[in-house]
Amino acid sequence: MTAPAVEPATGGVPAGHLYELALRVPAARLWARGPDGRRPVPVDLWRGEPVPGDEVLLCACQGPTLDVGCGPGRLAAALTRRGVPALGIDITAGAVTLARRAGARALRLDVFGPVPDTGRWQEIILADGNIGIGGDPGRLLRRARALLAGRGRILAEVEGPGRPTRVYPARLEVAGLTSAPFRWATVGVDGIGPLGASVGLRVTAVTARAGRYFAVLEPRAGA
Repeated sequence: MTAPAVEPATGGVPAGHLYELALRVPAARLWARGPDGRRPVPVDLWRGEPVPGDEVLLCACQGPTLDVGCGPGRLAAALTRRGVPALGIDITAGAVTLARRAGARALRLDVFGPVPDTGRWQEIILADGNIGIGGDPGRLLRRARALLAGRGRILAEVEGPGRPTRVYPARLEVAGLTSAPFRWATVGVDGIGPLGASVGLRVTAVTARAGRYFAVLEPRAGA
């Protein structure tokens, strides 16, 4: 997960500040509040080694890989150790610092801004709920497609069967503090196909592993 890039000017601590706090203080428990109530954000797992299910993403990456919303960099660092050229990008300075310490190449960048090697990435990873970045998954997938090489692939983690695709205002909570609301989104495995088709992508594979779901999307011929 990456911190929200855009937050409305309403009451509350900026969500990015709370995400930074949770990254800096291992004992701080981070929560995300959305339409289904409050759920934990497993920052402690993201700071460590690859977690169950990550092997689906790691094994799929064979060429230059862009990890969007890399957080503390566990995936980008693991790919680097495997000899796969990888770059993690995140808008949170603390996350980028941790990613570099973990051995990843990482830059503080917004995926919707300039990104190095645009049009040359073989794989783009959207893991840990990062398909929700910006609260507009169609826009995010369209942007990811523009970053891909001609025969590249997007590897997106999605919600399980029966989970709806929706956009909603969310908040982060940690140490008694609550963030200002920000736009986020979730996409279910049942909805990723139609969503991808709307931006010229097709789903070529779906894998379930360790209670997680991963979809591979590739540009449609002629789209």
